[in-house]
Amino acid sequence: MKELFGIMLAALLTDNFVLSKFMGICPFLGVSKKASSSLGMGAAVTFVMVCAAIVTYPIYHFILLPMEITYLRTIAFILIIALFVQLVEIILKKVLPPLYNALGVYLPLITTNCAVLGLTILNIDNEYSFGKSIVNAFFSGLGFLMVLLIFSGIRSRVEEADVPETFKGVPATLIAAAILSLSFLGFSGLGN
Repeated sequence: MKELFGIMLAALLTDNFVLSKFMGICPFLGVSKKASSSLGMGAAVTFVMVCAAIVTYPIYHFILLPMEITYLRTIAFILIIALFVQLVEIILKKVLPPLYNALGVYLPLITTNCAVLGLTILNIDNEYSFGKSIVNAFFSGLGFLMVLLIFSGIRSRVEEADVPETFKGVPATLIAAAILSLSFLGFSGLGN
């Protein structure tokens, strides 16, 4: 149980994909302007991460590893991730068209989101069991969602703030992202 708690804590805070590993920066910066789109993207990424972890684990351990073709894992994993992204895209288009439109080009980009691919590969590299892989995927997705929501709040405050003309827009956003990333560095001592 202690090991599972460590995986949860690391996925949320100390090894957060966006603020500690700097993966998934494109949707982090592109979708975090509104809380609603941040919530939708975070939920979509969490869903894809969990589904990818559920499917890639047996494919790696029961097909790629026994056949000694582990060098194909990246290609196989990207195809699996793309399958789930297409599923999310179809569901959002039918069920929540406004969210589908708000996410725009960033929704299909989940396929190439290095956080999702990184998760599947790190699960294998860390030699997590099937259960630990799912726990890591779920809490990594929640960590991604949490950071998107926090940053959407920060961005709304930065846009309302009186900042010099030079820093308006992207520069202020990047400075805010750097400060948020530094704040998560404070969690690095947890779990030791």
